[in-house]
Amino acid sequence: MTINFRYLLIALLVFLLGVPFAFDLQLFSPGIIRATGFSVLLAIGILSLRKSGPIFRVAIAIVVAAIALNLLDVFLEDSLFFVGSLLLLLAFLLVATIASVRKIAAENVMSANRITGAICVYLLLGVIWSVLYALLEFVLPGSFAGIADQSEAAWSPDWIYYSFVTLTTLGYGDMLPLTFSARALSYIETIFGQFYLAILVAGLVSAYLASKQGTSSGD
Repeated sequence: MTINFRYLLIALLVFLLGVPFAFDLQLFSPGIIRATGFSVLLAIGILSLRKSGPIFRVAIAIVVAAIALNLLDVFLEDSLFFVGSLLLLLAFLLVATIASVRKIAAENVMSANRITGAICVYLLLGVIWSVLYALLEFVLPGSFAGIADQSEAAWSPDWIYYSFVTLTTLGYGDMLPLTFSARALSYIETIFGQFYLAILVAGLVSAYLASKQGTSSGD
């Protein structure tokens, strides 16, 4: 299985930076910005999985269906299409995360691609939880306090912001989980974030030492 993480990293950075700036600049309606952001993330991100065999076939089916639902949601403004697009985006993110973790764990040497993959997994975790928070708020309105625009509570850059603030344990306190389920999602994300960083650092250090020992042995 071959994964070039460069495309996935580009897709994640475009999404994480482009969507908030587009909302602030009010370039288009929130629905169009959201659908475009999701579609760009899917369309570019899938390029990293194109040589991953069966995983790619599953991912491409998810991407095509998700982009179609995004378009339908923009034109028809039906909550069913909105939820469907979120669920398919979540499915793609999970597939990409699993494929990335398997690729990173399979490598025994330090490489730029492996480091890029490790960064991608961390960013993927943040985006996955942002989608989970949006879905929770859609199903149980009022699960969070501090959402900037309640009319766009179903999807807003607030979810990206809150997710990464939680993942990195910054905890500014301007957005708060109010329900038991919201709090559970929040502390589970914190646990994942801390354990991932600990495991990541240990794994990269181990790979670095192994590569140095291999070089020394070769000399």
